[in-house]
Amino acid sequence: MALFKITSPHATKAGDTGTVMRCVLLATLPGLVALTAFFGIGSIINVILACTFAVAFESAALALRNRPIAFYLKDFSAIVTAVLLALALPPYAPWWLVAVGVFFAIVVAKHLYGGLGYNPFNPAMVGYVVLLISFPLEMTMWAAPVSALGDGGHLPSLGDALAKVFMGVEFVSGELDGYTAATPLDVLRQNSSLLLPDLYTQSPAFAQAKWAGAGWEWVNLMFLAGGAYLLYMRVFTWHAPVSMLATLGILAALFYDGGSSASLGSPLFHWLSGATMLGAFFIVTDPVTSAVSTRGRIIYGALIGLVVFVIRSWGNYPDGVAFAVLLMNFAAPFIDYYTQPRTYGHKKPTVATKKAE
Repeated sequence: MALFKITSPHATKAGDTGTVMRCVLLATLPGLVALTAFFGIGSIINVILACTFAVAFESAALALRNRPIAFYLKDFSAIVTAVLLALALPPYAPWWLVAVGVFFAIVVAKHLYGGLGYNPFNPAMVGYVVLLISFPLEMTMWAAPVSALGDGGHLPSLGDALAKVFMGVEFVSGELDGYTAATPLDVLRQNSSLLLPDLYTQSPAFAQAKWAGAGWEWVNLMFLAGGAYLLYMRVFTWHAPVSMLATLGILAALFYDGGSSASLGSPLFHWLSGATMLGAFFIVTDPVTSAVSTRGRIIYGALIGLVVFVIRSWGNYPDGVAFAVLLMNFAAPFIDYYTQPRTYGHKKPTVATKKAE
């Protein structure tokens, strides 16, 4: 049953904020399962740590603001922010890295602006960008997929994972280098001599993969499935995510040269790599920080797809979803101003600054 029931000419909502947030959390589960299956238990540890820190920081901030803690905690907005940030972090990230990211997401990006509904920037992406700029080494230590570990390779055990996360020690059952690897986006950016078919054959990042790197393509497909579920439940409309993916795919097709050493990647590669589907269906669709009107959402999503492709292809970072989202959060009010829908009974959209007659 849909969470939102649309009846002309008014819109009514059947579920409260907590219901919507729980639906979003449920939709992230397929992606989390895929991350765990291909990269190990590190992502689950990230999620547990992030949720714990989020509840603590949210409670402290609410207490300092003299707000009822239990009332605001049950809307699950802090948990959703924590989960989205945790899913974007490398598996087996140090516990303090998760704590710092959640602090900036909850306290700085959310509560310093007045709490849920008043934050101009997506909190999870603020936390991610702060970490990426401040701790680039830790943020680029992505776990290698199980298919890239060789014939006798296996994912780290729970004990190895906890020791790495909390004590910073090397994995007991192997050297750290054996469990970390460049992501497919990194490998493609650094390639300067191999044709794409040869790169896919020789690079461990593409071992047993068909379109976009071992593990990554399935992770993105699972987030796509979660996004489709949210669309079915009418948690958000299709305009922003489809516009983002369409723009990213069109640009990738225009600049794709068939697979030379200078290739920027095919549309399928860009759709199924990095944080594409997580960003499209769980970040871009944030109702607080995105554009409001239908045309505005289409423009908003298209511009995010454009910036993501530009950063991936010519920027200093292999993936640009977080930066693209924050830049468009800046632009969302501007987009809304020029894409206001026509008021019923008027021939043209009403300008926000026009005085009422």
